[in-house]
Amino acid sequence: MTRIDRYLFRQLSIALIAVTVGLAALVWLTQSLRFIELVLDRGLSMVVFVELTSLMLPSFFAVILPITTFIVVLFVYVRLASDRELVVLRAAGLSQWRLARPAVMLAMVATGVCVMLNLWLVPLSHTAFRQWQFEIRNQLVGVLLQEGVFSQVGNDLTVYARYRDPDGTLRGIMVHDQRETGAPVTILAEQGRITNSPTGPRVTLLNGVRQQVERAAPNAAPGTPLMRLNLLSFSENSVDLARATRGEEVRSRDSRERSVEELLHPDPAEGLRERELRRYYAEAHQRLSGPLTALSFALVGLAVALTGEFRRHGGGARIAVGIGLVVALLAFGLTGGNLAARDNAWVPLIWVQAVLPGFIALWWVVGAPGWPKPAPPPIPAGA
Repeated sequence: MTRIDRYLFRQLSIALIAVTVGLAALVWLTQSLRFIELVLDRGLSMVVFVELTSLMLPSFFAVILPITTFIVVLFVYVRLASDRELVVLRAAGLSQWRLARPAVMLAMVATGVCVMLNLWLVPLSHTAFRQWQFEIRNQLVGVLLQEGVFSQVGNDLTVYARYRDPDGTLRGIMVHDQRETGAPVTILAEQGRITNSPTGPRVTLLNGVRQQVERAAPNAAPGTPLMRLNLLSFSENSVDLARATRGEEVRSRDSRERSVEELLHPDPAEGLRERELRRYYAEAHQRLSGPLTALSFALVGLAVALTGEFRRHGGGARIAVGIGLVVALLAFGLTGGNLAARDNAWVPLIWVQAVLPGFIALWWVVGAPGWPKPAPPPIPAGA
């Protein structure tokens, strides 16, 4: 690399790191608000919250890195043109390709990072994220049951404890169990304790009442009440908390947890529906083509910033045109991805959005060879 290449590459790389990290932090902050209840209502430490939400960062970087690469290339070169630095470099004999070379090198680095993210780090981090969520919901029930809070354990079980002693004893307990369809159960107990069993966590209740509402059978005798309340006093009872989330234990893996090979060739033993197979196939192609958008968007930024004539205060129009082009490409890619997920015959649209803009932009940067150019104005006869 020449000194000029190092000068341009240093400006581009520093700007790319700053913009990418800043935008990723903003996205992380907005998305992590969904999990703030784990700290406020469930009693988890702030360290666990940060570690859990940080597992989402690789997917954020994979999405925003192509966009930030375009933004940095466009704005840095527009600033260089406005400061007349490009004019000086052209006067020194540098061609369009020599000026564009540092940005292309940076875009290739961003493409390599996106390949690593899409093919390795994103599936790995998303798997760890979902596994941690599962452990919080199922294996950390004793931590999640806080005093004075109606705690949801699964979708059909609610547990409330008025007080929680330092030794973990719960006092003034109410358990509302709706896991049996049509026969909800409400249990009130003086005290209880969370225990672990081979099947999962259980709450052992002492000195309480079990209330269950039962519906009358369809063939019941005339005059039988439609609903009946059964009361049962007990000195000791236990409720299996693991049953509340038993459906999560056999959950199928999310598409983002799978490798590209698994998306293209899923195991037939899973019994996936045809709609899921089409969606997996389209997502595999999106994951493979996604890194190429970093290079294509950077070339679009170069095509906008390096071609044409700049006025000292006229860079705003160029920036608007470049942003409009990339927004249109993103909308086209989103539409193509949705169409491909429904019908795999549209998968080529995914690759068109990732590759074709880069080829057109590169052709434009090198002077659009083959494109008819306007004839120069005629020279006056007396000149």
